[in-house]
Amino acid sequence: MDTPNLLASLFFFFLLSLFSGHQQQVVEGSSGLGPKMLFVFGDSYADTGNNRKALASSWKLPYGITFPGKPAGRFSDGRVLTDYLAGYLRIKTPIPYRWRKQLGGRVKYGMNFAYGGTGVFDTLVPEPNMSTQIDFLQQLLNDSVYSKRALKTSVALVSLAGNDYSNYLATNASAAGFPAFIGSVVNQLKVNLKRIHNTGVRKIAVSALQPLGCLPRSTALLAFEQCNGTENSLVDLHNQLLVQAVNELNKETNSSSFLVLDLYNAFWNVFNQKEARPASPPTFENPLEPCCVGVSAAFSCGSVDENGVKKYTVCLNPRSKFFWDTVHPTEEGWRAVYSTPVVQNSLKQLW
Repeated sequence: MDTPNLLASLFFFFLLSLFSGHQQQVVEGSSGLGPKMLFVFGDSYADTGNNRKALASSWKLPYGITFPGKPAGRFSDGRVLTDYLAGYLRIKTPIPYRWRKQLGGRVKYGMNFAYGGTGVFDTLVPEPNMSTQIDFLQQLLNDSVYSKRALKTSVALVSLAGNDYSNYLATNASAAGFPAFIGSVVNQLKVNLKRIHNTGVRKIAVSALQPLGCLPRSTALLAFEQCNGTENSLVDLHNQLLVQAVNELNKETNSSSFLVLDLYNAFWNVFNQKEARPASPPTFENPLEPCCVGVSAAFSCGSVDENGVKKYTVCLNPRSKFFWDTVHPTEEGWRAVYSTPVVQNSLKQLW
């Protein structure tokens, strides 16, 4: 084999190693016939490699050190929510949209359109918002990559982890309009969910907002010992409106196509070490404290200085921590969330 062909082959197998994030030790899927494809929309809680390497910390060490052993575009030390849901459905993790041409043989399992840092509206991250992500799926339908008939054997995961709200706070001098903005976010999310359903996707799981006031970025000033109640009260409003929107969609479509994946209570169950990880007792050290942190407020996980010197520290055992960095769970954290009864009961509705 000549050198160019050899290099091309090596690159192809490298991509396969990054995106075959599947299942050996993730989860046991349900038995019987079920969905054959998974389509994913949203942000970093679901992104498995769409963000551009020049922009995202997820392509830098120490991200990916648990799985696949190197940075692969996931915002964690290892697997994320998408991987666990794919495992539950007993299919391979769908490839990121960005790599669809290089890994075309994997499109039969669905596709991941999620981009870290994005929301239903534009954010400070120059990546496609959720409306544009749905446009990508529609274009694949137009190009006959998928058919509406095929999509009837698929489910969708829609992740909204709070980037719209972070962007609002960063660009507005006053928080007085926050409740109204929450309403506009949920209204746009409802439009997006209906668009996904109209493509032919059979079941759509949308994540409730996690307790934002418990993320390490919010608890750092409190020594990672206490959540921010004000932030969590705004999360409560979002989640109430989301449940209302999902109920309305099911009524409008005379179906049970839409369901809420209750990450809010799942996170709390893990924080309180209740009902999480039934196969083994919870072992998280302070669940609000992250594994990977910058050495100062000026740095974050994955930061290096101009000489390449690390400006972050990593805990000895990521499995002992719920949070990986100041926003995202570890692989073990996601496993604990996935294993809670509140999430397991929701997932049963996908079959």
